[in-house]
Amino acid sequence: MNKLIKTGFSFLFLMGTLNAQEVKNDPDTTVDVQEANVAEAVVTKNDSVSAFKKIKLDGIAAVVGDYVILESDIEKTLIDLKSQGASMADITRCGLLGKLMEDRLYAHQAVQDSILVSDDEVNATGDRQIQQLVSQIGSIEKVLKYYKKEDEASFREDLFKINKLRMLSEKMQNKIVSEIEITPEEVRQFFNNIPVDERPVFGAELEIAQIVKEPKASEEEKQKVIDKLNEIKADVEDNGASFSVKAILYSQDPGSKSNGGFYSMTRQTPFVKEFKDVAFSLREGEISDPFETPFGYHIIYVEKVRGQELDLRHILISPEVSQKAMDDVRKELDSIRQKVLDGEFTFAEAALNFSDEKETKYDGGLLRNPSDYSSRFELTKMEPALYNQVRNIKDNEISRPILENDPRGGAAKYKIMKITNRYDEHVADFAKDYIKIQELALRDKQFKAIKKWMDKHIQDTYVSVNAANKDCNFANNWLKD
Repeated sequence: MNKLIKTGFSFLFLMGTLNAQEVKNDPDTTVDVQEANVAEAVVTKNDSVSAFKKIKLDGIAAVVGDYVILESDIEKTLIDLKSQGASMADITRCGLLGKLMEDRLYAHQAVQDSILVSDDEVNATGDRQIQQLVSQIGSIEKVLKYYKKEDEASFREDLFKINKLRMLSEKMQNKIVSEIEITPEEVRQFFNNIPVDERPVFGAELEIAQIVKEPKASEEEKQKVIDKLNEIKADVEDNGASFSVKAILYSQDPGSKSNGGFYSMTRQTPFVKEFKDVAFSLREGEISDPFETPFGYHIIYVEKVRGQELDLRHILISPEVSQKAMDDVRKELDSIRQKVLDGEFTFAEAALNFSDEKETKYDGGLLRNPSDYSSRFELTKMEPALYNQVRNIKDNEISRPILENDPRGGAAKYKIMKITNRYDEHVADFAKDYIKIQELALRDKQFKAIKKWMDKHIQDTYVSVNAANKDCNFANNWLKD
């Protein structure tokens, strides 16, 4: 249930719903939660006037620590999940309320444990979300209209509250499970405790190896790009030209071109080292000289420095690779393929000696699954691009050279591929599937730790559930029976 709910809580839902309000601990402002779903507030205009104005308040579904969950929060969540096409078969209103309560308990306890989320960190997250939305929808005005917000300030305020709660919740959850480890003996016991007829079935899997050759641009083409970037830099510095407009016109980075080359980043942002080294060497307002990364040549303009975070714009231009260079690489791979088939050397030896891909060449060309770093790829979970490349390769075959374009803007490359092992669909086997079983055992141990944490802190935290929701069969003991 939790897995299904977490899957449905997408970015758009977080952006579209403000689902938490703080409750002050002042006894004069205590809310009678039992009757909150029909609550009415009487507000006095002033001390000398006896006229009163009644205001209908949104019903309160539950209170957890310092947080209120409104009935409308649950309804908005259901609507958002449906609008996103999420399967509603196993999602119930009570289940969603329970998930919202869990998030608020995490956030509440994070504050008690002095787990900090800085305002700068929260604001930076909101900035990135707004930039992403603007790039998708077209303008901040369209974003505000889409989310039915009157102005940007109120939208940012809502984002701040949502993101702060989410980030506190995530940090608390990470703290609970961060030090949990699993021993081989625990893995064995976990597996042996699964009844034989209930052991998981793993889908068909492949082990895949590849040899990659990357066509190189000529020195003349590289210099053309460097000269162009220097020309852009000079126009911005000497003539006041807009770096943002230049990025829109000339950058080849698909992730930032439409947004004027903008990125907000920290040292933990997963950019290549060469890019981060240059970015963090610049002062605010400074433009770098052209420099090279695996994607091409860049210049960076630092707009704002906020402690360890940068707001920057960049322009990426990749040198043009000639058709002759492409053809030469394809012919070289054809030659390598034939020599492997003729037995002059093994595929692994060829990968070590000829492949341009550093991540795989020293491991016989073996690809690693990014989800768990194992060498196996389950067919039903394989990335579509990779599946299309290997689906017709038979055992003991080596593919013809395959052209692969880099979706991140890097240079195109050729590769040949081989299926080194094939595993048919099978019931879990402790020896063959140890890594997968280890992962399941660790998750089970983490789940139990979280459950134990929940049980303890629900008892220690002020929790009140509206009478209308007390018939819910919660996974946790929110009703403190």
